[in-house]
Amino acid sequence: MLVDALIAAFLVLGGFFGLVGSLGLVKLPDPMTRLHAPTKSTTLGVGGVLVASMLFFAFKEGHVSAHELLITLFLFLTAPVSAHFLAKANLHRGHPEKLPRPKGSQWAHLSPGVDTSAEVLADPEPEPEAEPAQPLTPTEGRGH
Repeated sequence: MLVDALIAAFLVLGGFFGLVGSLGLVKLPDPMTRLHAPTKSTTLGVGGVLVASMLFFAFKEGHVSAHELLITLFLFLTAPVSAHFLAKANLHRGHPEKLPRPKGSQWAHLSPGVDTSAEVLADPEPEPEAEPAQPLTPTEGRGH
């Protein structure tokens, strides 16, 4: 009886979070806030349903299934990573010049005509160029 109530509670909780996440995805105004809804709420919704499934199989069927645990771990590991990639893509889309610039570092976006190679970013003040080294003849540089 207690296990049935616990399974039902996790199912209702999972359904509630899934509904809130889906409504947030549809109703929120801009892409960044719409991204927040499915990554947080829907992840918790699917997690609640999977916990209810684990409890059902453990107490009602008599065997423990690791499939739900693996799905939950995979979901909790991949949802934040994909959300981060989508957020970064959204930041660099449109008008990156309107984004606030951090102090004391190079800003991570591409501007036309700006050299963004690693040497330029690491050392913003280039040193004066030295004379180029003379090429070695075939016998030099071999330690003979």
